Amino acid sequence: MSVLWRSGAGRLCAAARSAIPCIWRGNYFSSGNEPAEHNPVTPMLRHLMYKIKSTGPITVAEYMKEVLTNPAKGYYVYRDMLGEKGDFITSPEISQIFGELLGIWFVSEWMAAGKNTAFQLVELGPGRGSLMEDILRVFSQLGSVLKNCDISIHLVEVSQKLSETQALTLTEEKIPLERDAGSPVYMKGVTKSGIPISWYQDLQDVPKGYSFYLAHEFFDVLPVHKFQKTPQGWREVLVDIDPQVSDKLRFVLAPCATPAEAFIQHEETRDHVEVCPEAGVIIQELSQRIELTGGAALIADYGHDGTKTDTFRGFCGHKLHDVLLAPGTADLTADVDFSYLRRMAQGKVASLGPVTQQTFLRNMGIDVRLKILLDKSDEPSVRQQLLQGYTMLMNPEKMGERFHFFALLPHQRLHGGSRQLKSCQSKPSAAPVAGFGELAWR
Repeated sequence: MSVLWRSGAGRLCAAARSAIPCIWRGNYFSSGNEPAEHNPVTPMLRHLMYKIKSTGPITVAEYMKEVLTNPAKGYYVYRDMLGEKGDFITSPEISQIFGELLGIWFVSEWMAAGKNTAFQLVELGPGRGSLMEDILRVFSQLGSVLKNCDISIHLVEVSQKLSETQALTLTEEKIPLERDAGSPVYMKGVTKSGIPISWYQDLQDVPKGYSFYLAHEFFDVLPVHKFQKTPQGWREVLVDIDPQVSDKLRFVLAPCATPAEAFIQHEETRDHVEVCPEAGVIIQELSQRIELTGGAALIADYGHDGTKTDTFRGFCGHKLHDVLLAPGTADLTADVDFSYLRRMAQGKVASLGPVTQQTFLRNMGIDVRLKILLDKSDEPSVRQQLLQGYTMLMNPEKMGERFHFFALLPHQRLHGGSRQLKSCQSKPSAAPVAGFGELAWR
């Protein structure tokens, strides 16, 4: 796909320059009209301006990819952006209950699918490792249930900074980590509870096998192409240098069709859409793996079911931030279109959801878990923290209805299908899937 985009961009440039030359030409590297503190020239901005001046306006997808994951200057590559001191905070940092309930979900699905003697738990974009830490604590607490199961942890992480933080959180490096920058497994070790753990740059590098996959706030930062409907048809939104203000970027519309337009549904009724081909590729990979070897994928993110339009936004210091201002200093995100993920599964697996986070966590028993923790604590500050975390996770005005859960499972999991079972595996249950229905232990 990346080859297609690059070759397409070259053709677009030639057409665009001839159609709207005033947008593409001129020297825009003099000092700007705006005060420097309002329009800081970051290293990433300089990089993008040279790039645009050389090849013409770039897609929003290319802009996101450069800003977030450029090996030299990318926002995610060397920064720790999570937590109160960072630019945003995620559910695992808000309450331990969130990760605990996800841990229970994986154990529940492992049981319902036949209690295989081994499974890989794969997390895409593990943040600081807080979510995996809470899940592994549940696995330890349910040791009697999982005692005959061989579990391994596999983390897909592009950020060197975050992978080091994850290692410290999950292993405490009691056993020295093995590092090999040239290998698909660029780091490996053992968790605090004695489970093998490995790090990868790409999902493709994770060994295929019976696996459960987790993607929490992962898909919302993948690059999106943005399109606007015009009287001439769909036109892609591009990022260009502002000819009126040096050292400033702006959005423009492509003068003609671009290759990524092929991803728009023919029956699309919205006048503005965002499409994430990279998310489609990952969903296809997950679907093929689950169809072939079993397991499940659980996805939790900002999102919608094919209804929203312009959701591209930035966050800096826990506040909304202009996406084109000081690139490289703020997080960029766009809501996940779950209807697109469902289409990309191509019927290879069953999909459930999206359901709101409030619904999912309530079905998982968050109210019961909160009561247990409150009853165990006599410390007022701890009780207050638990209640505040619960409110943040469940309140519709906060995370309760903004985040959604979506799952991919083998068809036979829902219908008790006839996939040939291994001798070590019992028959899958056709019981309701936890979180998408009320949790029921058997």
